[in-house]
Amino acid sequence: MAENELPGLEDLEEIKKMGFEPFGRKFDRTHMIGEVNKKYSKTKPDEKIEDVKISVAGRIRSIRKHGKLSFAHIGDPSGKIQIYVSIDNVDKKKYNLFQKLNIGDIIGVTGGIIKTTKGELSILVKELELLTKALRTLPSQWYGLKDVEIRYRQRYLDLLMNPEVGKAFVIRSKIIESIRNYFKERGYLEVETPILQPIYGGALARPFVTHHHALNRKMYLRISNEMYLKRLIVGGFEKVFEFSHDFRNEGVDTLHNPECLLVEAMTAYEDYEDGMRRIEEMVEKAAKDIFGTTKIEYKGNKIDLSTPWKRMKMVDAIKEYLKIDVLKMTIEELKDFVKSKKIEIREGSRKGEIIAAIFEEFVQSKLIQPTHIHDFPKEVSPLAKACKDHPDFTERFEVFVGGDLEISNNYTEINDPIFLRKNFKEELKRSEEGDEEAHPMDEDFLRAMEHGMPPTCGIAIGVDRLTMLFTNSPSIRDVIIFPAMRPKEGTKKKETFGDETKDRVFKI
Repeated sequence: MAENELPGLEDLEEIKKMGFEPFGRKFDRTHMIGEVNKKYSKTKPDEKIEDVKISVAGRIRSIRKHGKLSFAHIGDPSGKIQIYVSIDNVDKKKYNLFQKLNIGDIIGVTGGIIKTTKGELSILVKELELLTKALRTLPSQWYGLKDVEIRYRQRYLDLLMNPEVGKAFVIRSKIIESIRNYFKERGYLEVETPILQPIYGGALARPFVTHHHALNRKMYLRISNEMYLKRLIVGGFEKVFEFSHDFRNEGVDTLHNPECLLVEAMTAYEDYEDGMRRIEEMVEKAAKDIFGTTKIEYKGNKIDLSTPWKRMKMVDAIKEYLKIDVLKMTIEELKDFVKSKKIEIREGSRKGEIIAAIFEEFVQSKLIQPTHIHDFPKEVSPLAKACKDHPDFTERFEVFVGGDLEISNNYTEINDPIFLRKNFKEELKRSEEGDEEAHPMDEDFLRAMEHGMPPTCGIAIGVDRLTMLFTNSPSIRDVIIFPAMRPKEGTKKKETFGDETKDRVFKI
């Protein structure tokens, strides 16, 4: 819509001609609307309380104009209330201003209390100020599920029209607060590490690439903060954590957004057994802090977050749910199995990668109650320490819950720089073979490790996915205020899918 086609422009000009500023300044309110509703809820019908001065501000949600007496409902984050605007109580010029207002405009009013004959608590307006004239009116009804993409694109309208939507973001904030308190109470130091990195690492993901002009070098948005947290452990900080915004150049779906929020911590002298306990405690505490209980519902399932959680080795979980023993199968037998099940794997996949793919495809969806799946194959865990009793597997665990959520990835860290260099060389070979998610070589990190890192456990929780669980949300876009979106319908863009680039018109 062109600027000169905005529906509120005509009223805007008339308001200016009347001598009013359509985009006001500070307004001193004495109450939130919810406080007024609570304080005066017992006011009797037709009762007036004029010896009080109540100032509230908010957006007009409905309006009814009737000659010398008009009504409107205004709302703020705490609730909404009716305002009673009479030419007998308000300056005539201000009353005429009110006649030019519409749904969506933001006003401040001051007055007493009146309850109408029908029993509706109202502000008896004596003073009125226009604070913001909206040039676009709010829709009379919202799109709901009929046009969910527009809701995500125009989140500001979604929040205005669907107050329930905002509750997910309140819960998200409380989750962050609870987790931060958990670490602080246990002596952890909150730190900040670089978002723009000369070498990405700490996860298996394709990065976003940029260029630093002054330094004339390629840079990356971080896919993880892990490598820097380990440097801090080397430097003598034994307990550190960070809320880390990470960027992974991957697809957009119900579980993935290119920008995600994780909380990651490193603890010296601990291993993945300690990490399992900490993750359990952290999530249990958050549930109790927010809901007062560990029992929640997610996608029709009753979930109990009370500790301890179930623990299973990956190969044992496969054996339980698929009745096959992958340890006894050769790589050719594993390839034949995935081929028979029509699972796509990368050319040249190693045995551990195939085992992990089998688990992800067939077992993960069956894990409803929170479960630690541990002892991952070494091929998919280049930074995790090998298991004592089985060097082909590592002291890594992930937490699965609700049948589709992996909310946590954690492990005992490798602190042998010689072994790490060997792993990095293998990852480098994978990269040369075309694997865009292979881990790059990081000489500075290896140099730090050569100075000696104590035995360390690293844990991480996906805040976005934990919020999905706590709010019973089917999509990650429901818990990220402004999620990444595909271009609007009819917009031609070049988008890369794997190694293939196509011109296409996106249809939402």
